[in-house]
Amino acid sequence: MRFKDVFSIIGPVMVGPSSSHTAGAVRIGRVARQLLGCMPEQAIITFYGSFAETYSGHGTDLAIIGGLLDFDTDDERIQNAFTEAEQSGLHFELRQSTLMSPHPNFVEITASVGGRDITVSGASIGGGNIKIHSINSFAVSCTGYYPTLVITHDDQVGILASITRAVSSAGLNIGFMNVDRKERNGSAMTVIECDKRPGDEVLETLSLLPHISRVSVIDLN
Repeated sequence: MRFKDVFSIIGPVMVGPSSSHTAGAVRIGRVARQLLGCMPEQAIITFYGSFAETYSGHGTDLAIIGGLLDFDTDDERIQNAFTEAEQSGLHFELRQSTLMSPHPNFVEITASVGGRDITVSGASIGGGNIKIHSINSFAVSCTGYYPTLVITHDDQVGILASITRAVSSAGLNIGFMNVDRKERNGSAMTVIECDKRPGDEVLETLSLLPHISRVSVIDLN
């Protein structure tokens, strides 16, 4: 990954001790929270690699829970995230995996509420930066550095043209886009990084397009 500026290397203003094990973990938790769209009732958090070995000592578990509570990286409440979760009605389970992962600092989060769930896997890659690898088993690639549209839809002819037309008509510049599908004519996911946050109008326009089942926004700024 090419870092955008010196602050991407130093890391964000944060509750420590580590930009990789704490700040990055907060951001992955916030991605899951924002994709779910509300406070989760349940969460299963599975740590891999270095995260699995050191998550307790480095506060990575507190950071993930803090992110699920939508705390930012510098929120002092992260230090008491377990208590905050209990008071907010968030029940969680921490797991460790010995399976191989794409990055040493890797975590998978399944968050659920009211029978609806979201599964996000991602890595904390240094300086508080993250890379999301999958959303609901779709292979994606996004960083949360820019406001990001996450669109679940049917794999149908013309749907990508409809999506990009709606985004362009809203005055949004597409910085990066990737698409994954489960199978031909099955379910698909399109992820679009934009130069600014999509407004409610374009979200509604996208939601009303044929063959689109869900539109979400990741905005960690």
